[in-house]
Amino acid sequence: MRIASLVLPALVATAVLSAPNRAAAQVRGATPATGTAFEVTPYVGYLFSGDIVSGPLGTAVGAAPAPLIGTQVGMRIAPNLSVIGNLATGSSDVKAGIPILGGVSIASSRVVLYDAGLQLDLPVATASGTAFSPFVQGGVGGMRYELSESFLTTTSQNLAANVGIGADITVGSGVGVRLMAKDYIGKFDFQEATSLDVNTNTTNNYAVSAGVRFSF
Repeated sequence: MRIASLVLPALVATAVLSAPNRAAAQVRGATPATGTAFEVTPYVGYLFSGDIVSGPLGTAVGAAPAPLIGTQVGMRIAPNLSVIGNLATGSSDVKAGIPILGGVSIASSRVVLYDAGLQLDLPVATASGTAFSPFVQGGVGGMRYELSESFLTTTSQNLAANVGIGADITVGSGVGVRLMAKDYIGKFDFQEATSLDVNTNTTNNYAVSAGVRFSF
């Protein structure tokens, strides 16, 4: 009985002291540094492309905003650092911007975005106990365009660097909502697509998206 009277209070004290640490780990949704975490995030969004060619008197040629669907995968290589890969596609019209007349559709466009890079997580815990993890991304990849008009189809592919920011909001065990914005910086190869030697702009192409992140 004496042993029990000494051990029981010690066990209670240990449980009380360790509970906050366990709760904090659950809130953060932290992955042990010794383990390897994988993430898959299917998402939808929109791609806003810059003008491919700028002409005189305010004329320009560029793609209209395109609905985007894609998937990003990630593998954790350090507690807050992951290697990521991304693949997405969208379709829209190519428009010639003409003052007064506005945009005139001249072709259909399908774009494929693919890239790989690094993601740095900056996890925090909110007052409500929800795990909220902002992140930044950077990488390099490509943008492949397929242009169609009537029965003619041409393609163009260009290198594109990218930077992005976003946030993960944990909603359950291994499940979260991901909000993300990325800027794909590249230069459309007009000569490859049309055989015409036309100087094109280096464009910023902004992809904004929302998806569901699955971690395992």
